[in-house]
Amino acid sequence: MKYEHILRGTFLERPNRFLARVAADGKEIICHVKNTGRCRELLLPGAQVFLQHHPDAAALGRKTEYSLIGVKKATSRGELLINMDSQAPNQAAFEWLSAAPSISDLRREVTFQSSRFDLAYTRNGRPAFMEVKGVTLEENGIARFPDAPTERGIKHLLELKHAAQEGYAASVLFVIQMKGIHEFQPNMAAHPAFGEALRDVSESGVHVMAYDCLITEDSMTLDRPVTVNLLSHDR
Repeated sequence: MKYEHILRGTFLERPNRFLARVAADGKEIICHVKNTGRCRELLLPGAQVFLQHHPDAAALGRKTEYSLIGVKKATSRGELLINMDSQAPNQAAFEWLSAAPSISDLRREVTFQSSRFDLAYTRNGRPAFMEVKGVTLEENGIARFPDAPTERGIKHLLELKHAAQEGYAASVLFVIQMKGIHEFQPNMAAHPAFGEALRDVSESGVHVMAYDCLITEDSMTLDRPVTVNLLSHDR
């Protein structure tokens, strides 16, 4: 996926989960944060961030002309460019599946009984559902999800399990919004119940996948599979 009208800035402050103050183009800019997660390890004063300018903001009824979509994180392995746009993983997954020769009838936000899944499609003649989760939390080359408790995330997993029991191919895809990752784990410290649910659905027929991404200042593309470790973790 591609962005337009990108500019660099310096993060100053996040007064609430929706807004950030950023210094860019010689002025202070108030921008929309396209990720309502905590992101405390990313949005540090002085961090280099990437903004998308929306020239048509007024016509669209937007309150701000800018969106914060990326950040550079300092690590022991050097700077890591991370996409923070919570809408990007679904779009990147859609583009990835669109390019797969075995996939047909690809659709978004599809209702199944009382559930709604991010993506639905047919693979080699079998109907399938997929939930997509974006991952921005990283520590020493290990990506983890979630960064905060998510009862909604558990609900999605259980809905996938139900679909699998009904004969559908069901999968959850963790889109790691960066490179340099060698393993994905559920974040047992933040929400052990999610990790337990993830192991349960994996054993019940739901395919659990994680992929890293090629990230630039103005693009994000799914790249390579990352090892998924669902064993119990002590941090």
